[in-house]
Amino acid sequence: MYTLHIANKNYSSWSLRPWVLMRELRIPFTESLIPFHQAAAWAAYRRIAPNGKVPCLVDGDITVWESLAIVEYLAERHAGVWPERTDARAWSRSAAAEMHAGFGQLRSCCSMSCAVRVRLHGHTAGLDADLQRIASLWNDGLGQFGGPFLAGAAFSAVDAFFAPVVFRIQTYGLELDPVCQDYIARMLERESLGSWYEEAVREPWRDAPHDAEIAQFGAVLQDYRVPVES
Repeated sequence: MYTLHIANKNYSSWSLRPWVLMRELRIPFTESLIPFHQAAAWAAYRRIAPNGKVPCLVDGDITVWESLAIVEYLAERHAGVWPERTDARAWSRSAAAEMHAGFGQLRSCCSMSCAVRVRLHGHTAGLDADLQRIASLWNDGLGQFGGPFLAGAAFSAVDAFFAPVVFRIQTYGLELDPVCQDYIARMLERESLGSWYEEAVREPWRDAPHDAEIAQFGAVLQDYRVPVES
């Protein structure tokens, strides 16, 4: 069975991607979670992955790191990771790669923290441009392939890659057009995202660098997390 190494569910957008995909496709795996504050960060993760980061997938003697590589490894072994239609598959790979490499302002200004609600101090032009591009991508996929997911009738890797954006929009109260808001609502209703969120709320840990980054760009209005572990 696969072992998927991840970090805090509240903060780790990269960990969410393969985790939610494997849950949606019912690919069995064992979860191994090392919180950021216990990792001595790089040192603990370095014993798992060559780059000292998570997510990292272990399959027997094979180790696969980086979320996009993990998804492609799974696609070689399991149906449904990418859409069957050639055009939908090409679009999905392009959109997922764009998400993997881009949207720097969204990442910086809206660091992932599932279990809090934040009011931003303001919007940069770069953040607005990222949100406009996401809206354009989502409308394109939903329009071309008929929904309810980005590349058609079934949840696939491209939805997994944008799952952290769904949580960010909820956390920061960001507004997109009605088509996108409907997609966000459908995603938040998924059992997989609901389980991730519930487990994020129950985590008794905090990571100071992540929380400081959030405070730099906004004010926390609500914090649904359990009290900090003593």
